[in-house]
Amino acid sequence: MIVCDSLVKIYKTKEVEVLALQGLDLTVNRGELMAIIGKSGSGKSTLMNIVGGLEVPSAGRIIVDGQNLAEFTERQMVQYRKKQIGFVWQKSGRNLFPYLTSLENIEAPMLAIHKSAKKRREKAEELLALVGMEHKRGSYPAQMSGGEQQRVAIAVALANEPEILLADEPTGAVDTKTSSNIQDLFRKLNRELGLTIIIVTHDMKLAHKVDRVVMISDGKISTEKILKQHYRDMLDQLESPDMTDETHEEYSVLDKAHRVQLSDDMLAAAGIDTNKVKVRIEDGRVVIEAEEKKE
Repeated sequence: MIVCDSLVKIYKTKEVEVLALQGLDLTVNRGELMAIIGKSGSGKSTLMNIVGGLEVPSAGRIIVDGQNLAEFTERQMVQYRKKQIGFVWQKSGRNLFPYLTSLENIEAPMLAIHKSAKKRREKAEELLALVGMEHKRGSYPAQMSGGEQQRVAIAVALANEPEILLADEPTGAVDTKTSSNIQDLFRKLNRELGLTIIIVTHDMKLAHKVDRVVMISDGKISTEKILKQHYRDMLDQLESPDMTDETHEEYSVLDKAHRVQLSDDMLAAAGIDTNKVKVRIEDGRVVIEAEEKKE
């Protein structure tokens, strides 16, 4: 569904250049439910904006559903954002108009695709029911809790039936229980609608219920975590497994030059505190160890 090929993004001002993405490679399959994790400044939001057509890369390619976004005209890019992408932001002020009811907020994006008033209303009612908010159809954002606002925001993002849903810190402003409910909603939408969902966050707890977690560090993919089949089956059966256990298998990711990033935790655990390491093959494994200190 999405192929990021050696993406580079440079932000320039008169005083400084910031390299947000440094040759990032990523493939997202159709219908995946995944999270992109990274510290502030790692490049995760930049990646989401490029996938969503809000920014263009400085170098590299991004292919979405077989289309090279770099070749789009401005008109084509507007249509892409309007019809293929749904956005859910952390702050409800970016998701909802404060002077419209829940139902009217969901109808608003449909004005851009010329649906009749009757069809807009029918679709909005359907989406409210899908996110479990039909009882708030006449409520304004200020009359709803943070979690309720986010559920309505998800319905707004689905109004034009996008193929990809992008969520930027969707649970950053809600409590733990509400966060868990929103995670369950994303999984439900992924399974029932076949939506490709990418959640950008710095919160590893949010990533427990997704199938794949991609860690970005210094503008590149460093590791991936894949949900173990046992937990996947339990979540799909709407069970609540103990998510304090190790739910995902973690893998380091080699880039095109066969380089791998080692986290600070890994280096500390191995006692490596220099930029030189010994690398050897032992019983079919690659072993990396600290440089021998001379007496």
